[in-house]
Amino acid sequence: MLAHDSIWDVTPQVQQWQRAGERIGFVPTMGNLHHGHLQLIKRAQQVTDKVVVSIYVNPMQFGVNEDFDNYPRTLEKDTQKLENLNVDMVFTPSDDSMYPEGVENCSYVDVPGWLCQQLEGAHRPNHFRGVATVVTKLFNIVRPDVAVFGEKDFQQLMVIQQMVRDLNMPIEIIPEPTIREGDGLAMSSRNQYLTKTERQKAARLYAALNETRERILLQNMALSELEQATIMQLEQVGFNPDYVAIRRTDNLQEPDTSTDSLVILAAARLGKTRLIDNLRV
Repeated sequence: MLAHDSIWDVTPQVQQWQRAGERIGFVPTMGNLHHGHLQLIKRAQQVTDKVVVSIYVNPMQFGVNEDFDNYPRTLEKDTQKLENLNVDMVFTPSDDSMYPEGVENCSYVDVPGWLCQQLEGAHRPNHFRGVATVVTKLFNIVRPDVAVFGEKDFQQLMVIQQMVRDLNMPIEIIPEPTIREGDGLAMSSRNQYLTKTERQKAARLYAALNETRERILLQNMALSELEQATIMQLEQVGFNPDYVAIRRTDNLQEPDTSTDSLVILAAARLGKTRLIDNLRV
């Protein structure tokens, strides 16, 4: 496996592969790799000839009082997992190479409109600006043919899809379904923040989404009432919800009717840990 921390090494190697007619897959991560990440990589390997994985904890997408300093960094373990998967290249850039003039003085990418202003965008101001900027930078360095993103971050996935369309990037974005623990909890690097007691409660988030899904299918409550009922249900078992929202899957707008293709999205704190999840209807 090739390992590079310099952007000047990555691009020429990828171009060499592409000149040889090979299709390049890319999986951007912030490290602390779990089975969810590994599934994204396996998916990329199924549809491409060479796979590049980046590991970079991006400061621009973290807000004030968020967990940037404490975010788990496990590069040695991550590298071993990537070697076991026969990944072709791991790219581990530094802050200095990604933001040579500093984050505050860097040009940025803003995806405009409703999509970035609601839900995660409302609760984490400028989060999607940070995501769009770093993904654009990584795309410009790696220049992949295909990039794979997980559906656990459903809104983020839609933001990236819109950015790629808007900026005419010749990259295919492949979504991959959420990978879950045995009790339904969506796999996340932040799950390790949970205490033992909190971890036992954490699966109630996914259970609540499933119960809400069943109620939508029964069509016996207004969607806005279902959102509030789910929030109350989560509060009763110890969560502090930021939101529960039932939205259209194509644009995250509020649905006209319950017969639209829908997704239930939720973000809730359990102790000091903020969990997000979603479930298609």
